[in-house]
Amino acid sequence: MNKGLRWRISTKISAPNTSHQSQPARTSMVIRREISSVRVPVLATAMATPTRTVAAGGSSHRHWHCIQVLQLLLLVQCFALLVECGGIPTTLDGPFPPATRAFDRALRQGSDDVPLTDPRLVPRVQPPAPEQIALAASADADSLWVSWVTGRAQVGSNLAPLDPAAVRSEVWYGERSAADAASYPHVATGSAEVYSQLYPYPGLLNYTSGAIHHVRLRGLRPATRYYYRCGDSSLPGGLSDERSFTTLPATGAGCYPRRVAVVGDLGLTGNSTATVDHLAHNDPSLVLMVGDMTYANQYLTTGGKGVPCFSCSFPNAPIRESYQPRWDGWGRFMEPITSKIPLMVIEGNHEIEPQGHGGEVTFASYLARFAVPSNESGSNTKFYYSFNAGGIHFIMLGAYVNYNHTGVQYSWMEKDLQRVDRRVTPWVVAAWHPPWYNSYSSHYQEFECMRQEMEELLYEYQVHAYERMNRVFNYTLDPCGPVYIGIGDGGNIEKIDIDHADDPGKCPSPGDNHPEFGGLCHLNFTSGPAKGKFCWDQQPEWSAYRESSFGHGILEVLNSTYALWTWHRNQDAYGENSVGDQIYIVRQPDKCLLQPTNASSLNCPPRVCPSPVSSGSSGAYRAVASGQLS
Repeated sequence: MNKGLRWRISTKISAPNTSHQSQPARTSMVIRREISSVRVPVLATAMATPTRTVAAGGSSHRHWHCIQVLQLLLLVQCFALLVECGGIPTTLDGPFPPATRAFDRALRQGSDDVPLTDPRLVPRVQPPAPEQIALAASADADSLWVSWVTGRAQVGSNLAPLDPAAVRSEVWYGERSAADAASYPHVATGSAEVYSQLYPYPGLLNYTSGAIHHVRLRGLRPATRYYYRCGDSSLPGGLSDERSFTTLPATGAGCYPRRVAVVGDLGLTGNSTATVDHLAHNDPSLVLMVGDMTYANQYLTTGGKGVPCFSCSFPNAPIRESYQPRWDGWGRFMEPITSKIPLMVIEGNHEIEPQGHGGEVTFASYLARFAVPSNESGSNTKFYYSFNAGGIHFIMLGAYVNYNHTGVQYSWMEKDLQRVDRRVTPWVVAAWHPPWYNSYSSHYQEFECMRQEMEELLYEYQVHAYERMNRVFNYTLDPCGPVYIGIGDGGNIEKIDIDHADDPGKCPSPGDNHPEFGGLCHLNFTSGPAKGKFCWDQQPEWSAYRESSFGHGILEVLNSTYALWTWHRNQDAYGENSVGDQIYIVRQPDKCLLQPTNASSLNCPPRVCPSPVSSGSSGAYRAVASGQLS
């Protein structure tokens, strides 16, 4: 987003009625922001092996093994907690006093884009060989999407698009490595398309893509490694080299993805490459990319140098231009990860990319390049969809299409939530691009209309900076509210945000921060410490922790009640046990019941240690005060 992204991941703490579950050793947790602990990463690594092993059996047999392994590992984890009698805080320790880590002025606030001549961005194969290979999850673990590009894109004035049917869309695959395509037991076919970015203005150049192929593999076994080649087996050099992937765990409360990486506003700068390197080092089994992928719209159609602010640098441009070859460079750069790990995307404002007279055509690149489970999840549009990954149900929401409660997206989301069985998928994670809760000046209350339309239904369930909230609903601290996390700082060219709306002189006016879609719903607070004001005079009570840093997040769901969230800053990359922020998110089904369930308990024994407060905490606990909007 302009001057900043934001994506939102939230979890509903209500779920199966598991009141017999004991809480973790809450009092053994020290309220501390920076933690050194190898215990959890070791645990998460250990969970991956049995998940793959049990996939060889039947579904019920596999599920039983997952539960037994989890029980054993959790006992080991709980024993470590008892020994340490301290460590990572949990949401049970909240609400936390608001804390801010000031931006480290020794660090760069941003960096330039990587040029398309960089070896990581140039073509590495010759047509008709596939490139920009990427995987995407389907609605469940028994199917998966494979996408790639063949042929060369074109930039110019009078372009003849490629024939997408000239090259077949095939994926040859199996559970064993094979020397050639004919040795795989399975082959799946799909379709291909070509898109164009056209500008009917003097001096602007047009673009037409290579052929973009999408193939859906079906009948896969969950948590199983597969080997594959994609392309056209009838053409010499038409198939890729062999790649491999591991399917996600079967839908069910006993198994979870090893790690889920979450990135927003990635771009393709020097900071972006550091984020991707750091992410790869953390070895996730799934990646959520919550909008603003390439920032191709920070360029003129003629290329040249990208800029942090398009309107500032090109005030006379007839339209918001874009340089589409940046998308191809981004696809090549990401391929080492996306060809083996599913990448799940949702659109951001930098994907709008208007074209034609008056910009009547939008999102052409986003809609053509990515495969998502839209039909499988019943949305029938790539602007919003859902999917399962083990015991997690993910909902990807669109902020740049109709989100009103009378609209199609809202109706779809309501039906999707009604179908969720919390005995099967205890965790529900929703992600979208613009932030609802955000105390930075950039994008402050920008998508307040969307929040007002959707928050009540979600009640559970993005700025170039990091911010984690206390549990909140309608700007009021709420023990049954979701945990919102804003993470819009993957490394983009727009630079990192450092100004807060509560800093002196930094409060935006109600007429600022216009959204690219939807209306303005800016409101003053009607109660609480900010009563009668548009901005707080201090860090809001619902903002638990914020800092301006580039990085990515990792979500590790341990069982039906506990999930570990870790913010990995780029400046901490590869540091032994070094993290920027870390917390256990704890679901409390006994307090916030959604539906009855008999889901099994996989939790730590009752607390046995006192709960000290770290001297590094940000102050004494303050009484909860209402801060509602009207």
